[in-house]
Amino acid sequence: MRARDLVEPYPTVGLDDQALDAARLLAERRLPGVLVVDDRGLPKAVLPASQLVRLLVPGYVLEDPSLAAVIDEAHADRMCAALAGLRVRECLPRDAPPPPLADADDTTVEVAALMASGRTPLVAVLEHPADRDPTGIRLLGAITAANLLQHLLEAAR
Repeated sequence: MRARDLVEPYPTVGLDDQALDAARLLAERRLPGVLVVDDRGLPKAVLPASQLVRLLVPGYVLEDPSLAAVIDEAHADRMCAALAGLRVRECLPRDAPPPPLADADDTTVEVAALMASGRTPLVAVLEHPADRDPTGIRLLGAITAANLLQHLLEAAR
C-alpha cells in the first residue's frame, strides 16, 4: 500500500493564524497536532497540541512542577488567555524540525520510518507533478500514527 492510499484530508493553519484558533481546532477535533503551512499551502511545521499546553503553563511551574498545586482553579480556568494575541509562528519551538514529508508513492514502511525517526504523530503527504516541477507540488493531507497503526494491525490479521 502507498501513502496516497492512507492519506486523509488534514486540517492546516497558517504561520500568521491566531494561536487561540489553532488551539480550538486541536481541541474540537481532538487532534495530536496540526500542520502549519506556508503561503503556498506547503507544510512548514507540525504544531503539537502539547506545545500549546506548554505555553499555557507559567514558567515558574515548568521549573518547579510542585508549584502547580498553589494555582487555584479560578486562575487555571483563565490559562488559555496566555494564547490571546499570539500567532502560530510564535508558538512553534525555535528548534522545531520541518515536518516529515512523504511522497504519495512512498510505502507504509517508508511512512512509518519517517514518523518514527521524526517522533511525530503525523506525516504530511505531498504529490509531485509528473515533470517534478517544484511549483506544482501540492499537499494531499496527512497520515496519523493512529491511522497507520490501524492499517498495519488490519494487515497483520
